[in-house]
Amino acid sequence: MPYPSKTDRQTILATAMEQVSKEGINKLAIRSVAATLGLAPNALYRYFANLAALESALADESRRRLLEVLQKAAGKKAPEQAIRSIAQAYVRFAREQPQVFALTLMPSTSESDEDASHLQSWRFVLSHVARIYGDEKAPEAAVALWAFLHGITALEAAGVFGERKPASSFEFGLRMWISAAAKS
Repeated sequence: MPYPSKTDRQTILATAMEQVSKEGINKLAIRSVAATLGLAPNALYRYFANLAALESALADESRRRLLEVLQKAAGKKAPEQAIRSIAQAYVRFAREQPQVFALTLMPSTSESDEDASHLQSWRFVLSHVARIYGDEKAPEAAVALWAFLHGITALEAAGVFGERKPASSFEFGLRMWISAAAKS
């Protein structure tokens, strides 16, 4: 009779994600995740070949979580409102879960490019951007939107925005991005 498993891939990922949420990716270790689960470190190697494999899975999971947030924000809204909601949700996710958000920017090592979490996110955002900019200009406009959103979140996280910087910069930039569609 086989020995019953004390864990599974999702339990390990959830435990590791909780650890990353609290301490950051640099503090993640197979030993600490195993200890939290009450297991020997070797038990985790059944599911993840090494720490890099666990980190890659966490990056994919973080992108899936962000995509769920963006999809919920967009709902069935009109194009402009969907983009506004997506942008606001992106920034809110980065602010509220900075350690998890940092994982979204890690490279993907998914075996299947078609199922890669970053490609799913790209297709989702691209489809909404295309509703405003059209299919031809959507890729460039989507990259510009992402660069703007990431720039805002990175500068904010770095503490570059202070009391002298206007709090309305996010809204101003978003209005400029949307108004550029009418001119293009």
